[in-house]
Amino acid sequence: MTNQERRDAHLAYIADGPVFKELVRTRGLIQKLNAFDRTDEDGIRKLVQELMGTEQVPHIVPPFYCDYGNHISVGRNVFFNYNCTLLDVGKITIGDNCMLAPGVAIYTAGHPLHPDSRNSGYEHGMDVTIGDNVWIGGSVVITPGVHIGDCCVIGAGSVVTKDIPAWSLAAGNPCRVIRTITEADRKFYFKDKEFDETAWEQVRKEEIHETV
Repeated sequence: MTNQERRDAHLAYIADGPVFKELVRTRGLIQKLNAFDRTDEDGIRKLVQELMGTEQVPHIVPPFYCDYGNHISVGRNVFFNYNCTLLDVGKITIGDNCMLAPGVAIYTAGHPLHPDSRNSGYEHGMDVTIGDNVWIGGSVVITPGVHIGDCCVIGAGSVVTKDIPAWSLAAGNPCRVIRTITEADRKFYFKDKEFDETAWEQVRKEEIHETV
């Protein structure tokens, strides 16, 4: 197997010449994206599509950073705010209607624990999956192999090291479930502040048909 094949099979691999060539291609596109005219949304979208090669194209507010780009798969209506970093050695899959706040980092890349093994140059990538309707708060770090279920909110500054079940409000370092998000939460827009009548009418039109 080539090191590219080993990488994609979640085996230990070395970033040799062919792997590094892929990284260089991505770095060139990232440089263009982060220097692009911020008012040219169509131009940014075309660059993101070239970078990721996916049918669905997320809305990205540069600067943005990733290793490969084409290891990232997103659903409909996905938003990345400033300074998101996705180390997509493994595959990163993000569902529909997801929002990533500024400074979010998703890491699939890892290295062996023992220094002798680590100094050998071998590394690995483990997939990260995020479900539909998820909001990832500012400066959250998601570590390799994590799965976050549908309709979760991850509080700002959290370090997610384990799977988070669907419909959870979770936060902390390490991130833990604080409580389940329920129907009672629908009428509030911030803590104990309720939507006014005008906003509430619009909210009621946006039904999310999911089960806990």
